Amino acid sequence: MAPEPLTPADTTVVLVDYAVGFANLLRSHDLAEHMNNVVGLAKTAKWYESGLVVTNGQSSKPSGPLYPELLEAIGDQPVIERAVDFNSFLDESFAQAVRAEGRQNLVIGGIATDGCVLQTALGGLREGYRVHVAVDASASPSLEAHNAAVQRMVQAGVVPVTWFSLAAEFQLDPKFHDAPHRMRLMLENVPAMAMSARSFGNAVELGKRASA
Repeated sequence: MAPEPLTPADTTVVLVDYAVGFANLLRSHDLAEHMNNVVGLAKTAKWYESGLVVTNGQSSKPSGPLYPELLEAIGDQPVIERAVDFNSFLDESFAQAVRAEGRQNLVIGGIATDGCVLQTALGGLREGYRVHVAVDASASPSLEAHNAAVQRMVQAGVVPVTWFSLAAEFQLDPKFHDAPHRMRLMLENVPAMAMSARSFGNAVELGKRASA
């Protein structure tokens, strides 16, 4: 059976525990690249108008508030502070916020992959959602822990995605076919690809001049 496409109208992006106190514990991914991917995922949700639910532990704890760069990207989006650890669906405020979005697909990103992301993803499966995990916007204290968690989620039925592939899929929605969002994401968060696009455009322009 062919999988249903991920569309903004039927997808909620869930951002879990991107707390400043956890950032320096991460070893599975380069920190600067991780931060870039997290912001890219948040922008994807905001610009394509998908559902968005953001949660963190209590900011008064040592883990602290969310990354400032992420807070800037989400603007006035509410942040649900949880007293319950790991499976976010055990927090009723979080569970209600996800249900209120009314979308069947979840795309979860967060830290740690082998902790709150894993347990929240499994919790989403138990709730009946089609669950996806943005593997390049999630991270753990070791690459082994990250990979093992992804393997466990896949075996349970979770689908791995990357944040920019999600943006590309959202762009296929007729509502956003001519929107500048993907190119803007490329320019701001995928600079290598943006340079390749500029190089291609330059070659096309030179070809036109040569044939004129």
